[in-house]
Amino acid sequence: MLSELKALVLSGGKGTRLRPLTFTLAKQLIPVANRPILGYVLDQVSETGIVDVGVVITPETGNYVKEYVKDGSAWGLKVNYILQEPLGLAHAVKTAQNFLKNDDVVMCLGDNLQGLGIVNLVKKFEHEGLDALILLKEVDDPARFGVAVLNGKGCVTRLVEKPKEPPSNLAIVGTYVFSSRVHQAIERIKPSWRGELEITDALQEMINMGFKVKAELLKSWWLDTGKKDDILSANAKILDEYIKRDIKGEVTNSIVEGRVSVDVGAKIVNSTIRGPCAIGKCTLIQDSFIGPFTSIGDSSQILNSNVEYCVTLEGAVIKDVDRLEESLIGKNAKVTKNHKNRTIRLHIGDYSEVEA
Repeated sequence: MLSELKALVLSGGKGTRLRPLTFTLAKQLIPVANRPILGYVLDQVSETGIVDVGVVITPETGNYVKEYVKDGSAWGLKVNYILQEPLGLAHAVKTAQNFLKNDDVVMCLGDNLQGLGIVNLVKKFEHEGLDALILLKEVDDPARFGVAVLNGKGCVTRLVEKPKEPPSNLAIVGTYVFSSRVHQAIERIKPSWRGELEITDALQEMINMGFKVKAELLKSWWLDTGKKDDILSANAKILDEYIKRDIKGEVTNSIVEGRVSVDVGAKIVNSTIRGPCAIGKCTLIQDSFIGPFTSIGDSSQILNSNVEYCVTLEGAVIKDVDRLEESLIGKNAKVTKNHKNRTIRLHIGDYSEVEA
């Protein structure tokens, strides 16, 4: 176990780009491969040997996070919940100062997924005696992210948050390791034009104060799951890398090809499932085709439909739909075809999208 090192997992934010799902669900709990994104993040924290974890939550969605994570024992963690109004990543660190005290901290965003764990990042931070170590990834569209500039020795010389003219293509991935000196830097910065205390400003201040700030380039994949297409990409990536063939449910007069997980209580009747796919508990799939890179949530029903490259949350019903692709379907939502005429009838919430 690593000593004097804690973890801070940020599970707040409003998730406006994923509405209406995030009106009733924390964005970190949206499932990929039928498991909340936050679960994968906590897996990576647990792999480091860290035990003390602060989970930052907001008043709007904090209870949902608590219901899932509980006391953290499922990951071998001891979890403390820290309530924060979403006023920036540096503000989250400031809010957590009573929990962090003078310990070093690994900070992870609860809605970011990456192909490598954080064990080696922590080892490098400790071995080199750094004040901050950040993870960077080369991207095609750096203006969407915080961007870093490095010197020839891997030290960070400059950071800019979502620049109009990016000074590099190195985006800041949502994983950081800080010494307790980060608190000194945060006390010296002011809110940005967004009204938030930016972690990029805090890191820049650490550089200005002469602290040792370095970066590690991520050679594996990284997904910031802030939008619908990001969720679908993350789902496909996780299914492709981790799903194994595991048939626990009932399969009747059906074809199940490739790496498909069918959970307990699920029934596959007169259907074809082509992996990689994940089929949740107590789900009924009848007279249907489920194509690759699809996750069907618990207690869902797919009836006389073709579904491919989709994520459905629990309790969804899809009936008589000729072809459904690249879709994210919320809890207890229904998608059905009207056989009587070509009229489209809708009952959808705010911020929904329909493409017919």
